[in-house]
Amino acid sequence: MSTIPAGTYTIEPSHSEVGFTVRHAGISKVRGQFTDFAGELVIAEDFAQSSANVTIQSASVDTKDANRDGHLRSADFWDAENNPEWTFVSTSVDGDAPEFTLNGDLTLNGVTKPVALAVEFNGAATDPFGQARIGFSATTTISRKEFDLTWNAALETGGVLVSDKVTITIEVEAVPRAAQA
Repeated sequence: MSTIPAGTYTIEPSHSEVGFTVRHAGISKVRGQFTDFAGELVIAEDFAQSSANVTIQSASVDTKDANRDGHLRSADFWDAENNPEWTFVSTSVDGDAPEFTLNGDLTLNGVTKPVALAVEFNGAATDPFGQARIGFSATTTISRKEFDLTWNAALETGGVLVSDKVTITIEVEAVPRAAQA
C-alpha cells in the first residue's frame, strides 16, 4: 500500500488536467478540458479526514473547436457568464490509498449534486529541484440533466446529438502549499 504524505497541497495546473468525455451523435466521443482551475488537497494524518476543494472557471473550456466551445459557454449549455465558477468540495473519504472514493458536492451550472470520484494515488516523489510532489487520477460519471444541462437536438436516424452521460477525468499533481510562493 502506498502512503500519502500528510499535509496541505496546492494543485499545479501546469502538471494537471480536468477533462470530460461525452458521446456525440451516438457514434463517437468528444473530449474537452478546462484550462483554468485551482484547488487544495488536505491529506490528514487520519486519512478519512482528508479533503479536497477545487474551483474550475467554466469559460476556460477547450474542445479544440472554437465554435463548439462558444456554444458550450452560451445559455444553451452552462451560461458561463452567469455561472463562471464550478466547484467540487469533498464531504468524505471511503477507503484508503492507493485506491479510494472521494465523495463531495459538485456545483455546475448553478446546481449542486453529490458525486463520488474513484481516485487512485499515483505516488509521491521529489523532483530534481528538491520539490515534493504527489499525484492522483480520478474519474466519475454524471448526468447532464441532473445539472440542468438539457440542450439537445434530435437526429433523423433516432437518438440525440449529445448524450446525457458525461465522464469526468482528472489528473492531479500537487505540491505542498508552503512551496507556492
